[in-house]
Amino acid sequence: MIKSQPLTDEERATYQWQMWTPGFGEAGQEKLRGASVLVSRVGGLGSVVAYELAAAGIGKLVLAHAGNVKHSDLNRQLLMTHDWLGKPRVESATQRLLELNPRLEIEPIGENLSEENAERIVAQADVIVDCAPLFEERFAMNRQALAQNKPLIECAMYELEGQITTIIPGKTPCLRCLHPEPPPAWKREFPVFGAVSGTVGCLGAMEAIKVISGLGEPLAGRMVTYDLRDMTFRRRNLLRNPTCADCGNIE
Repeated sequence: MIKSQPLTDEERATYQWQMWTPGFGEAGQEKLRGASVLVSRVGGLGSVVAYELAAAGIGKLVLAHAGNVKHSDLNRQLLMTHDWLGKPRVESATQRLLELNPRLEIEPIGENLSEENAERIVAQADVIVDCAPLFEERFAMNRQALAQNKPLIECAMYELEGQITTIIPGKTPCLRCLHPEPPPAWKREFPVFGAVSGTVGCLGAMEAIKVISGLGEPLAGRMVTYDLRDMTFRRRNLLRNPTCADCGNIE
């Protein structure tokens, strides 16, 4: 359960303009200050999610991403820099985020989510934002979000397309409802522009802010998809699968 934390005068000055938003105010900012968010992978998608949440005043970020920075990361992974090539991604991300928000608490984890570690990592946050490319990771997070009753914001993109939905355990379809099995054609490496992954990253950060603060209406039971080739955005309703292997028995 998210507990609000009072703001300092410095924080009031920093977040003043967003606190003018109707329905948010200082009470919403205090909820952000008291909340923790897991960002699974801080790549092209997760870098933007983490950066926007840090800018918005989230209290704690748990960042899970294995491996070191490569040249091919630098077209989209905005928390990685050229001088960090060959060094751990989560360390680069932590450094950049603390430059933006030194009040932020960060738990860097140099691992990708798996069946073996998902329970431990998901337990460290109030809300999960899934930015992982592989379905094995995404399914592990989905199961633990359901088991631990934590909201899960599902972000994904491919080429010039993206999609996002918010999973509320027991109330909305889960990831397994949408994808009973990993798509057989899905590969780890795929076409990507940073502006495309960054678009859904901004949407994912805003969904997390809404879920935490109670602002607006999250995409619970709905999915937004977009195609930036022609700037087409669509929203559709989703249905739970009553025989879903992951959430079929959850009420």
